[in-house]
Amino acid sequence: MAEEKKISSKLEKIAKDIESLNVIELSELSKYLEEKLGISAMTAPVMAVGQQAGSQSGQPEQEEKSVYTVVLAQSGDNKLAVIKVVREIDQALGLMEAKKLVESAPKELLKDVKKEQAEEAKKKLEAAGAKVELK
Repeated sequence: MAEEKKISSKLEKIAKDIESLNVIELSELSKYLEEKLGISAMTAPVMAVGQQAGSQSGQPEQEEKSVYTVVLAQSGDNKLAVIKVVREIDQALGLMEAKKLVESAPKELLKDVKKEQAEEAKKKLEAAGAKVELK
C-alpha cells in the first residue's frame, strides 16, 4: 500500500464523515460545494467515491434499468417522417398500422428492449420531430 500522509485530526474527522455518507448525501454535498465555492466536480471520482460509500453503509445500491419501454408521446409536426421512422424501428408494422400508431400517440412503440436499442429508437424519432419517453 501507499504511504499515508499525516493530516490534522480535523481533516481526518471530515474524511471519516465523508466516507460514511451514502450516494444521495454525497451528491447533495457535491452540489452544495459547487455552488458555495464556485467550482465543478469531476464526475468519475465522485461516482467512484459514491459507489464505495453506498456499499459500505449496507444500503442496496440502485441498479440501472436494463430494459426500457419506448413510448411515442407526440408525433410532432412532421408525421410522415415519424411514420417512416416507426416502420423502420418496428418492421412488422404496415403503413396503416404505423400511421394509426403515430396518430394515436401517446402509444407504446417498443416494450422491454435494451437501453442501447431504446436510446437509438428515441434518437431516430426525435430527429424526425416526435416527442419520446423512455420508461
